[in-house]
Amino acid sequence: MPGQHRRKRRQEAARRRQAARYEGWQWHPLYSTQDYAEFTAYFRRLRAERTHDEERLRLDTFCGRLTHPTTYRISVLMPPDAPPPPPETP
Repeated sequence: MPGQHRRKRRQEAARRRQAARYEGWQWHPLYSTQDYAEFTAYFRRLRAERTHDEERLRLDTFCGRLTHPTTYRISVLMPPDAPPPPPETP
């Protein structure tokens, strides 16, 4: 397909630039719950308040089994010198 190589090279270059920009940054848990409704409500509130850049938020779903329930977690990417935010749990 014409232009496919060029597009892939541009995407790879963008990924490398982003990786270099966040070199040394760490993911810190911001919120954790086992209730999906609470998880979505908290995420909607974060988006409405715009306290964190959405590019630096990570939404995780840890799938449950018989002994462990499903857990939902929101993490934020923080610079190396910033103190981690206190995790907020219900």
